[in-house]
Formats: sequence, C-alpha cells, structure tokens
Amino acid sequence: MSRLLAPRLAYFAGVARTEHVTRAAQEMQVPQSTLSRAMVRLEQDLGVELFARHGRTVSLTPAGRTFLTSVDRALAEIERAADEVRADADPATGKVAFGFLHTMGAETVPGLLHAFRADHPRIRFSLVQNYGEAMLERLRAGELDLCLTSPVPDAPDLVARRLDEQKLRLVVPADHRLAARRRIRLAEAADETFVTLEPGYGLRRITDDLCAQAGFKPRIAFEGEEAETLRGLVAAGLGVALLPHRPSRARE
Repeated sequence: MSRLLAPRLAYFAGVARTEHVTRAAQEMQVPQSTLSRAMVRLEQDLGVELFARHGRTVSLTPAGRTFLTSVDRALAEIERAADEVRADADPATGKVAFGFLHTMGAETVPGLLHAFRADHPRIRFSLVQNYGEAMLERLRAGELDLCLTSPVPDAPDLVARRLDEQKLRLVVPADHRLAARRRIRLAEAADETFVTLEPGYGLRRITDDLCAQAGFKPRIAFEGEEAETLRGLVAAGLGVALLPHRPSRARE
C-alpha cells in the first residue's frame, strides 16, 4: 500500500461527501486533476471500484459506502490523536508523566498534586507507581517526565532536586520490648528480624545503608513491594521495619 494512502483517504471522504470531483477539489483547495488521479490510484491499490462515475458527478458503489464508514472512523481517530498531541505540547493544558515510590502514594503525592492543580487546573497527569531504579530507567527512556524517589539519585545524566525529607522510624509490634521507648539506637535492633522492601527499592537501599552504619546486616524475614504490607506484618509479629512515620497498629 502506498505511503500516500492517508491523504488519499481524506480526498476520498471529500469526494464521497460532495459526490462531485470539481466541487470537492474546490473545497479542499487541490487541483481537480490531483484529486481525480488520487481516486484512481486508491481504487487500484484496493482493487475495487469505489465510485460510479457520471462525468464529474460520482456516486458511491456498495464497496465505496462500506469503505467510507471505516475511513470516517479512521480520519476521526487521526484528528483526535492530533488534538491530543497538540494539547500535550501546550504548557497550559499538557500531560505530565509522573512516577513516584509506593511509600509516597498515600500522602506526599496527593498533597503535591492538589497544590499544583490549584494553580494549573488544566494540566493532566499520567501517574506511575514503581520502585526507584525502574522509574529512573523509564525517565532515561523518555517514558516519564519526572519522578519522586529516594534517596536522591547521584547520576550525571539526571537533574535532581531535594524537595523534602521523610523521617523514618523503627516500627515494632505493640508488645515488643522496644515499643515503650521513645528513642533507641538502631544498633539495638541488630538481633531483630526485619521485614523490608525488595532490592531495587529506595527504602530498601536506605535500610541496608543505615543498618550497615549501625554495624550490622539485617536478617530479612520478608521482602515485599508495599510499605503498608510491611506494617501489617510488623503488627502480626513477623519482624520490625524501618518505615516512614504513619499511624498504625504497630508501635513506632
């Protein structure tokens, strides 16, 4: 099929609508000869007659009527896609592909979006939750416009800004020996079993680093993908966890 099929489809729809080659050429501001040749070539490409010709007046054949239904849908979809692309390119009405960590989805991200949309109500967001390394890969591939991750990436090909600090607390079961303590040294949890996120998540890397700084390597009982799952497992007595502060059944 010729790469010029798309403009021929528009020409075909114009001729089908007016049922007159000269009038269609005038409305679309193309030479009549160009329009006539385009219709002949389209029929040759398809191998069917789309028009019954009566001088410069034409009428659709049964095949032409069937084809017109699909052409109208295709042209409408192309126009819709063009409108969407133009809207996405407009700074006032565009779309932002925004990625963020699972641990930031409950409060941090909704707060940021609410504040931003108060000043920019026509901006649309495509939201993606993932772990840090996966989001940075999608950022480099152009699939994300920006992402909210932790720790702040140190990469020469990325521009990073620190927006806020999220405090971590050692979360323990309510009946744990450390539950009544307001402050502890992380080294005091060296003999505990930890539940934490899977490798690749920013919080997992932070947990490993903090434990290393405290002089121990955590014993891992469970690796998950959701911070709230970890809270539930802590409350059930499966282990302890380093998590952003949020009220829960477990003591923090």
